[in-house]
Amino acid sequence: MCNDLVSIITPLYNSESFVAETIESVLAQTYSQWEMLIVDDCSTDQSVAIVQQYAKRDPRIKLIQLRTNSGPAVARNTGIRAAEGRYIIFLDSDDLWLAHLLETEVAYMREKDAGVVFASYERVSEDKTKNFGPFIAPSSVTHRDLLKTCSISCLTGMYDTAKVGKHYMADFYKREDYNLWLDILKKTPRAWAIREPLAVYRIRENSVSRNKLEVAYYQWRFYIKIEEMSLKRSLYYFAWYAYNAIKKYHL
Repeated sequence: MCNDLVSIITPLYNSESFVAETIESVLAQTYSQWEMLIVDDCSTDQSVAIVQQYAKRDPRIKLIQLRTNSGPAVARNTGIRAAEGRYIIFLDSDDLWLAHLLETEVAYMREKDAGVVFASYERVSEDKTKNFGPFIAPSSVTHRDLLKTCSISCLTGMYDTAKVGKHYMADFYKREDYNLWLDILKKTPRAWAIREPLAVYRIRENSVSRNKLEVAYYQWRFYIKIEEMSLKRSLYYFAWYAYNAIKKYHL
């Protein structure tokens, strides 16, 4: 494990329209001690060819190809296992970082002596022609806070393996990263946020409203099946989840 290296985990599946821009946002980082582990989940478009061109130019970019299509949790966990850095962070193949994200988060991690840090982010349409405004993260969250709503975004959340060890994502549809952050916050008392937006989350056209009921269903199942809560506790936290979801995604 390299003491200053950041391992960036990027699952890849049919992102030929976006992945180059995502990689460029990593190459533009002011913090240079990183590796980008791009895990292809059997893409059928030109995504792999695009990544291969970047990997030839910069050895910090590493392509891992899965043999069977296995979903984002398996892809991310494959990247986590291969990661050599002390710090682990995730970036999906259609999202973007501002140039100072890594530098800012690593510095804040050290300043707070934290196990987890995260940041606010901007929300834009798929083609970036419409800006839905930023999601401003709370200054910090605890495990209890996170049960009410997942404030730690998968595109800004970073954890320190030296403090909390390596953590992996449960293969639980639509709640993989949520489970990861909850598990980590059982080992560290608080996650600290940078309230300045440091990333750009691209809201894909098929995800703005169509799947809200489905996501709510999996949130409920998450409380019951993964967290193993009682019905009373599940109802309490689900009510908080619904309230916060309305606030967060009222675009």
